[in-house]
Amino acid sequence: MSSTKPYGLLCPVSKACDVLGARWTLPILCEMWAGETRFNDIRRAVGGISPTVLSRRLAEMEKAGLVYRVEDRAKGSVDYVRTKKAIDLEPALKALGNWSQRHIEAELALSYDLSTLMWAMRRLDTSAFPNRRVVIRFKFTETTGPKDKYWLFYRPGLPLEICVDVPGFDVDVFVESTEQSFAAVIMGRSTIEREIEQGRLYVSGDAVMMQTLKEWFPRSKYADLDGIRELPDGALLEVN
Repeated sequence: MSSTKPYGLLCPVSKACDVLGARWTLPILCEMWAGETRFNDIRRAVGGISPTVLSRRLAEMEKAGLVYRVEDRAKGSVDYVRTKKAIDLEPALKALGNWSQRHIEAELALSYDLSTLMWAMRRLDTSAFPNRRVVIRFKFTETTGPKDKYWLFYRPGLPLEICVDVPGFDVDVFVESTEQSFAAVIMGRSTIEREIEQGRLYVSGDAVMMQTLKEWFPRSKYADLDGIRELPDGALLEVN
C-alpha cells in the first residue's frame, strides 16, 4: 500500500538540510533577501559572525550554487548576489519567519545583538520625516553590548547614518528603552502604546515627529502577522 508520508532520510527535506543546514547559511540568505550584497554589510546585518567564518560560508554557498560574485575591478568592490536557486527559497524562509513569530516565546525570539538591531535601522522608512535634517537619539538600558547610545542621522536625499558618537547637532527625538522592548515593537511582539504604558519605552521630542511616530518607528515585515506571541508584562524602565 502506498503512503504519502516521507520516508525518513529519503525525504527531500533532509537533502535540503544537507545544503542549508550549516550555521549562518539561512541568516546570510535572509539579509541578502533584505538587500545586502557587500561583505561588510552582510556581516554587520547578520551579527556575531567573524570575517573568516563569513568568507568561508560565502565560498561554500557559491560552490552550492546559492550565490555568485560580481566583481567591479574599477571600483575595487565585490557584490554577492543570490542565484535563482536561492531566490526560490524565499517562500520557505518566509514560512520559517512566520513560524518563529507564532511559536517561539518572545523572550527568546527577541535576543538580538543591539548593534545588529541598530544596523537594521538603516532601512527605516523616512517618508514621514520632515524635509530637513533629523537626529534621533536612542538610549538603551540593560544592554550587554559596548554601547548604550546610538544616533540616527537623516538628511534629505542621502542614506541614513547610524552613529555611536554625538553627531554635533540638536536632537529632534529622544528614545529610551530596553533592548527587548525596542525589539518587541519592531517585531510586532508589542506596540508603542503598550510599551510606553508598561514603562519600558519613553519617547519625547519634536511635535511633528511625535505626531508621525507610528508612521516612522521601525516595523518588521513580520510584525503584522496574526497569532504572534507577545512580550509579557515586565519591569519598568528607569529613565535618567
